[in-house]
Amino acid sequence: MVLFRLASLLEGLSYLVILCVTLGLISRDFVYVLGMGHGVLFMVYVALSFYAAHKMRWSLITWLLIFLAALVPFAFIGVELFLRRQVQGQQRQVQ
Repeated sequence: MVLFRLASLLEGLSYLVILCVTLGLISRDFVYVLGMGHGVLFMVYVALSFYAAHKMRWSLITWLLIFLAALVPFAFIGVELFLRRQVQGQQRQVQ
């Protein structure tokens, strides 16, 4: 779960960096490098989301919402809050 949370954070931040290029805050010279990095992080995010969904026994709807959050800027913050609650819920069940 820690790896998925990290991947979610990095993927969301890389998406925001790409948007900074679109807004003209970062030079277009870096589009290829930033795009490649974001693409790799997106694939890692999707793969780890499958693993997390299986491990946490999420419904298909929950997984789809987590997947769609990768397409919306700043939605990674909501995903992080959701994952934090999931982890805290698991810890309470163990105790």
